[in-house]
Amino acid sequence: MSIPSDLLASENITFEGAIALTQSLLSEIEADSLRDSYASRLSQAQIQQAVASLVNTHNGARGFFVTYLTDDRHLADEPSPGVLDALREAPEIVAELLVKNLAMSAAMVVYHSRHHKPEMAAGSERVQGRSRHLIQTLQIPACQTLAEQMLENLRTGQGEYEQFFDRWGYDGEQKAAIASALSEAMG
Repeated sequence: MSIPSDLLASENITFEGAIALTQSLLSEIEADSLRDSYASRLSQAQIQQAVASLVNTHNGARGFFVTYLTDDRHLADEPSPGVLDALREAPEIVAELLVKNLAMSAAMVVYHSRHHKPEMAAGSERVQGRSRHLIQTLQIPACQTLAEQMLENLRTGQGEYEQFFDRWGYDGEQKAAIASALSEAMG
């Protein structure tokens, strides 16, 4: 059974298009979880094919992760085999985005807590936990390499991620939270 074409990303998908496609895919997966297993529309192989079509491009992967990691449903708390297999198909793109999502969400927990926004902090904690879980579950070597580079940059103030930290204006407390999150994920 082939996957419905409306759930496959094109190579030139936009970030916004990837968000919309991921939302559709997650709704379909959720609907399948409520159906009898014989009435499911998507198999794990089809889920893998749909997610792989997204994460094989930078825009697709960014749109996938921004949607998947922040979604209110619990689908990302225990990723399905199809999702995990698809993420392993694009290790470089996936590793970079997972490590950056882990770092950014850790920094945002600090930011939202400081500004007395507990719901926003909780959302950032959820993204942080989901990113950590994916990093630990996938065991992509590039995640370890990128996390080590980011940690080294945090220790020395120089390196690959200097522009990343400068761009977002992270302060000492946020950088400490990032270092802690990275160390925990790599632990």
